[in-house]
Amino acid sequence: MAGSVNKVFLMGNLTRDVQLKHTANNTAVANLGLAVNRRYRNNSGEMQEETTFVDCEAWGRTAETMAKYLGKGRPVFIEGRLRLDEWQDRDGNRRSKLVVVIETFSFVDSRGGGDTKKPESTYQSSASSKATPDDIPF
Repeated sequence: MAGSVNKVFLMGNLTRDVQLKHTANNTAVANLGLAVNRRYRNNSGEMQEETTFVDCEAWGRTAETMAKYLGKGRPVFIEGRLRLDEWQDRDGNRRSKLVVVIETFSFVDSRGGGDTKKPESTYQSSASSKATPDDIPF
């Protein structure tokens, strides 16, 4: 395979308020948790629901916009990419986890927030660009 694709699309509810911080050079970074539900029938035909919790990260204006308009419990649709974070814990064990780096997000509900303006329905980071059909490697 000549290239690879690293693209994630998720829709779920925020598990906590967006945590906005800034790097040493004043770049905004937001950390958030997303709960994604899956409904299915088990082998005996009963409906089951499974929840997956996903750690996500947004940068720049995307981070600032998410922190301003989104809070715990709000539904959101995100588009991004997977990144593997690796580190060593206090006991010297190697640890890792997958994080979704958000490139674009859309508000799912129309609930407004106080005196703030109604946000755009879709927000795309200026750091990312949309692929056209000619950009897809297959």
